[in-house]
Amino acid sequence: MKIPVAVNINPDLVMRRSGYGFLRDRQHGTESYVRRLGSGFYPRFHVYVQNNSINLHLDQKQASYGGTSAHSGEYDGEVVEREGERIKVVMSGLVTSENPPKAEEKKGFWQSILG
Repeated sequence: MKIPVAVNINPDLVMRRSGYGFLRDRQHGTESYVRRLGSGFYPRFHVYVQNNSINLHLDQKQASYGGTSAHSGEYDGEVVEREGERIKVVMSGLVTSENPPKAEEKKGFWQSILG
């Protein structure tokens, strides 16, 4: 599933805010993002960011064929569509507005407790 990213939005920030971790595959020289669905390494959502586009798929398991990097990835389906919509919601929250929220005044420890 491909998700377009507006030019004024940093796709790396979208992925971090969406709960994805950076993954650098030194063996193949690729960089991507992953979000695990459980305690194990698989299944996981896997994202490549390319040309202001987020390429999302679901890795069900590690490659089981000798000598290849192929895997059993799902590029569409209900689970992938829901995750894509979740990423779009996060992305919409990052769109800069004309009136950004004002920074809160910093308070000391006791002032924050006692008001």
